[in-house]
Amino acid sequence: MGTTPYPEITDAISKQVKVLSKEIPDTMAGFRKMVDGAEADGAIDKKTKELIAMGIAIALRCDGCIGFHSRNLVNLGATRQEYEEMLGVAIYMGGGPSLMYAAQAMNAWEQFGGAKS
Repeated sequence: MGTTPYPEITDAISKQVKVLSKEIPDTMAGFRKMVDGAEADGAIDKKTKELIAMGIAIALRCDGCIGFHSRNLVNLGATRQEYEEMLGVAIYMGGGPSLMYAAQAMNAWEQFGGAKS
């Protein structure tokens, strides 16, 4: 398995985001406002919010998101242990949601008249 060059990925995305900000300013301003609201100080600290975002980035398999949130977590002083524990939760949750949706899919099957066991 090769190494994904996350600094290169985030730099390339950042350049294109600047282009998008010029070409679709209303959309990008709306996105920025959403980011600012989600990251604002509140009951949950910024590092915890980044750990949550990183877990979601892993679950959605978003290389760019993984790059940006990893960089943010390093800059926020997350420890390796915090990062690894978040990875453990992300790994666990990759399986859990699939189980939940499989149960829902079985329910849908039966609701549409599929054979019951």
